[in-house]
Amino acid sequence: MTNSLRPQGHRGAALPPAQQPARGVPSPRSSPTPKAATSPTPKAATGAAAPGAKPAKQRDAFFDNAKYLAIVLVAMGHAWEPLKGQSRVLEAAYTVVYAFHMPAFILISGYFSRSFDMRADRLKRLVTGVAVPYVVFEVAYSLFSRWADDNPGQSISVLDPLYLTWFLAALFVWRLTTPLWKLVRWPLPLALVIAMLASVSPDIGDDLDLQRVLQFLPFFVLGLFMKPEHFQLVRRREIRILSVPVFAAALVVGWWAVPRMNTGWFYHRDSAQQLGAPWWTGPVMTLALFGCSLLLTACFLSWVPRRKLWVTVLGAGTLYGYLLHGFLVKGGEYWGWFHHAWLHTPLGEVFVTLVAAAGVTLLCTPPVQRVFRFAMEPRMEWAFKRDATELARERAGTAKS
Repeated sequence: MTNSLRPQGHRGAALPPAQQPARGVPSPRSSPTPKAATSPTPKAATGAAAPGAKPAKQRDAFFDNAKYLAIVLVAMGHAWEPLKGQSRVLEAAYTVVYAFHMPAFILISGYFSRSFDMRADRLKRLVTGVAVPYVVFEVAYSLFSRWADDNPGQSISVLDPLYLTWFLAALFVWRLTTPLWKLVRWPLPLALVIAMLASVSPDIGDDLDLQRVLQFLPFFVLGLFMKPEHFQLVRRREIRILSVPVFAAALVVGWWAVPRMNTGWFYHRDSAQQLGAPWWTGPVMTLALFGCSLLLTACFLSWVPRRKLWVTVLGAGTLYGYLLHGFLVKGGEYWGWFHHAWLHTPLGEVFVTLVAAAGVTLLCTPPVQRVFRFAMEPRMEWAFKRDATELARERAGTAKS
């Protein structure tokens, strides 16, 4: 099944998740955090805590910074899509960015999914923070295509993710399978085998973009089993120094590969046969790209600032920036903004890059979060029964008082 929102016939790519984060979206508050990030705030700063209240957990600035930088790379990559065909340098940069930006975002998503189980409150958060936004934006992108692209035949289907919405469908599936990955003996090898089998299975189809769900799965599973000390390893000074020649070499390889390699491999949305390659290249490319993506992700994370910056607060709004910036990019394509000749010059490419970074930054800000919270973080108390444990706790507190 095809859809008109896929750039140049593709389904697009996305990712990658100090205000309250979107429900169901990976964030430092949704799972255990390192001890250094969970110490209670002193009473002198917050006042006396209510009896029985749990100490508030502090967000880790490193992960918020990482999510923000990853979402900026996502927006830049989408803005480069209409321009890269005429610039080999831009195409090389596009290839390198697509090799790690979504793997990095998905790995962090897995890391903050470690505490997910089938507990009622977490299932509710998954529905309101992932499933509901998926349906809302699937419909919104379809209607936008009908209007902006003058495409009245654009179908509305929650089974065929449109443009950026594939990530929400994938996150929903990955989260639901989290308890299973905690049970199996060799989770990462099993996830890699599943990804390799998917890469040689063209009959999987487009329902819920299952190819992407399965081919990106190893990054999520790896994140599930990472520990704080693993992230400390890549934040060492020697790793930051080594990352410079690694990225330089990646750009050179990307420039060399432009006329020789199908960029579709980096989208992880098609089988080897659909990319016009022999079936056996699917498992080989799955393993090769997994290794390359992890190397570049480690280099990327090594340069993520550890301290709190002005952009740190934007880390909680990355889902907003992710889902909303697609309207700007696709609107630019529909209305011919990218057709201006000067945008296809080096100066124009720099301008588009800066505009994309500034635009997605604005869309991650708290004011935008407040405006669109009804779609991203609906409370929907009316749709759920009260949890028995929560009711018992409230009755106990009332009895004590």
